[in-house]
Amino acid sequence: MPQTKPIVSVENVVASASVDQKIDLNEITEKFPDTEYHPEQFPGLVFRLQNPRTATLIFRTGKMVCTGAKSEDMAIKAVNTVVQKLRKGKIKIKNDAVITVQNIVAAINLGGKIHLEKAARTLPRSMYEPEQFPGLIHRMLDPKTVILLFASGKLVCTGAKKESDVYRSVHNLHSLLEEKNLMIYDQ
Repeated sequence: MPQTKPIVSVENVVASASVDQKIDLNEITEKFPDTEYHPEQFPGLVFRLQNPRTATLIFRTGKMVCTGAKSEDMAIKAVNTVVQKLRKGKIKIKNDAVITVQNIVAAINLGGKIHLEKAARTLPRSMYEPEQFPGLIHRMLDPKTVILLFASGKLVCTGAKKESDVYRSVHNLHSLLEEKNLMIYDQ
């Protein structure tokens, strides 16, 4: 049983969505002047929301990518809010968006320091080159995530598709670090 309880903070949820129809992006820019659309630079239109605070890229194919959400539910709410606003603005959208979470990024504090040199030799599927990057890169198989470990005891977990995967990854790693005596706690 780990000595400390990790503090986990979800920083970004990326979700893709599709309304399965073509969308006229120029029509959206006319009706929503706050949107950003520069087709000569990038084919997507940026539709920002204040609540939840997100940016949704909309493509003429009807595909969307929402970034900036702090939870899975918030990402889903954001995409549905964008579709609702488009409909209110008389943009014809027949279907509701089919939404899939693609990636969750979380910051974690384990509440103790990590012996990175030893961890690099002990943890499987790990890469540590301090001259290149100060963190150890650990690839976890189940759940399939990548965790960056720093000597300070802070972690960054990425690649999770569900918030529960973030917690499972952190728990598994923290237990392993404790079991292998790779955690250092100030007395």
